[in-house]
Amino acid sequence: GLAMIFSFYVPVWSITLDAPQYPEGLVLKIWVNKLSGNLDQINGLNHYIGMKPILESNFKEFAVMPYLVIAMIAIALLTAIFNRRFLLWIYVVYMIICGIWGSYDFWKWEYDYGHNLNDHAAIKVPGMAYQPPLFGYKQLLNFLAGSFPDTGGYLIIVPGFIAVTILSWYVIGDWRKKRVARNL
Repeated sequence: GLAMIFSFYVPVWSITLDAPQYPEGLVLKIWVNKLSGNLDQINGLNHYIGMKPILESNFKEFAVMPYLVIAMIAIALLTAIFNRRFLLWIYVVYMIICGIWGSYDFWKWEYDYGHNLNDHAAIKVPGMAYQPPLFGYKQLLNFLAGSFPDTGGYLIIVPGFIAVTILSWYVIGDWRKKRVARNL
């Protein structure tokens, strides 16, 4: 839980764009409550293919995400302090729900961003959509787009995986004890 506090001070997700005309690459950093990186250059390029500009004001999630992360931290710390399995269950279920919701919401934004293009764009490629990948790499014309967790994302994801591992260990241990007790 303490590690997640630092997710407020570093980006949680990173989208990179690599192309021959940008040897240093372009990057969009997504934080818990803001955007950073080469936003102006990315918006300038995307204008030519009809994409809407990426603006912080368009992300209603930035008003909610800090509270979701604070709740993750609080549940994790309560679980550690009180050492109760039901709190671990609550934490794991909460992390899974937030992970599913966050992934779906991000995918939905990417889909809208890459498919709902301006009909009067300077560059049109029939049948081409410019949806960045949810996770991994994808070739978009001459750009290789990459989408991965950044430092803050790992500060949230790794504690979640640790909690799932611990809970699994408890559940498997309980199952084995019950199985041994039945065989006696």
